[in-house]
Amino acid sequence: MRDARDVLKSPVISEKSVGLVEENKYTFWVNPAANKIEIKAAVEKMFKVSVVEIRTLSVKGKMKRVGKYLGKTSNRKKAIATLKAGDKIENFAGL
Repeated sequence: MRDARDVLKSPVISEKSVGLVEENKYTFWVNPAANKIEIKAAVEKMFKVSVVEIRTLSVKGKMKRVGKYLGKTSNRKKAIATLKAGDKIENFAGL
């Protein structure tokens, strides 16, 4: 198994993900090779909470243009962790 810091890259701070915090759901950018079991263990270990469910989705990179040059952002993986009722992660936006 990977170390928790290798699995969780950073929290996703967007309008939608901050809105999900009210439903006790927290969103993270994760290692694309990590599976749901590793992600669940990493969240529980780092934040000392109980995770009920993990949902993952792969985000395709976008094509970007700078002048005449074309490029592509990298593909990433996002995970949404649903915590047990009563558990929460303090200072989620400040991570």
